[in-house]
Amino acid sequence: MTATLFTLTFAVAAPFWALMILLPRWSWTVRIISSPLIVLPVVVIYALLVIPAFGDVLPAVASPTLDGVRDLLGTSDGAAAGWAHMIAFDLFVGRWAWLDSRERRVPALVMAPVLVLTILLGPLGLAAYLAVRARWRRPTVVRAPEPHRLG
Repeated sequence: MTATLFTLTFAVAAPFWALMILLPRWSWTVRIISSPLIVLPVVVIYALLVIPAFGDVLPAVASPTLDGVRDLLGTSDGAAAGWAHMIAFDLFVGRWAWLDSRERRVPALVMAPVLVLTILLGPLGLAAYLAVRARWRRPTVVRAPEPHRLG
């Protein structure tokens, strides 16, 4: 079952990445990606892997040591759980960056490689987006003055 869950982990996240990278202007993309629930399938896989091993996982993460984390991740179950953990957070970060980039009007051609980098090397993708983000400021909203009220 572990191998199946490992394989399924990226398979359930890939359609969301494809929407953000390949179809960024499709009206359904923004509807789908706007929901933080897109990470839920990966979270469920993570839970299926971690909850049965909670007695081993909790001590390793509550008081982490290099040897303890290595031992935890050095098993098939641990590696699959670690993979699901990474995929869930990478997708959540990618979703945030994509939504934020739309508000800032960052071109889709600029975002595509940033999102690919986020899929492959999550934190470096985040760093790349933070660098990109500094170049495109959010449009300022000019509010109309409120009408004067009498009375």
